[in-house]
Amino acid sequence: MDVAPATRSNDAAVGRLSDSALTLHQVSVDYGRTRVLHGVDLAVAQGELIALLGPSGSGKTTVIRTVAGFISPAEGEIRLHGSDLVNQSVHKRQIGMVFQSYALFPHMSVRENVAFSLRVQRKSASQIRARVDELIDLVQLNGHADKRPGSLSGGQQQRVALARALAMNPALLLLDEPLSNLDANLRKQVGEEIRRLQLQTGTTTIMVTHDRQEAFGMADRIAVLQGGRIQQLDNPN
Repeated sequence: MDVAPATRSNDAAVGRLSDSALTLHQVSVDYGRTRVLHGVDLAVAQGELIALLGPSGSGKTTVIRTVAGFISPAEGEIRLHGSDLVNQSVHKRQIGMVFQSYALFPHMSVRENVAFSLRVQRKSASQIRARVDELIDLVQLNGHADKRPGSLSGGQQQRVALARALAMNPALLLLDEPLSNLDANLRKQVGEEIRRLQLQTGTTTIMVTHDRQEAFGMADRIAVLQGGRIQQLDNPN
């Protein structure tokens, strides 16, 4: 990957703050007395998929958990389509997230899992049914709607988690190590499916991974993290 120096990449990110879907400006995070993110700048364009690539402890998961609202930054600004996220509660952020464990509800069917956020939003029964049918078709799980997650393969569970995250038409999708629980034979296939869905829906997306091949195969741009800082930011070409 032909990458620019960190200072140049960060300047480029800051330069796009005004026309980006998501912007992080000088975001720092502390765990107790330890600073784990140091002045992170990042701008994500509408419809773009950015991969955060780095080893364990580099800060990549902390970035998306801070964007999602599970962690409060010590300093900095986070904006989604111009709206301040730092002072917004988690459920008001218009963000969908797929957790590393998928976090599906085991006692619910595929249909019920996908419908969950729509029920929380008190959508009508007809709206829920139409949206769930649309998503089940989108992720190609027709014929599995009434099954429970435990009867599905890992790849199918991943697709259920994606459909659930997309149900409310989020402004931003966060993927935390989305392929890490799959065996090697499935990773390429499911990675291609995730990218297809992301392109088809046009959802702005940040993906966390420690796998270089995954990042290069799926992302429009890759941000390399080390020690709580973005060291490099460029496209995979």
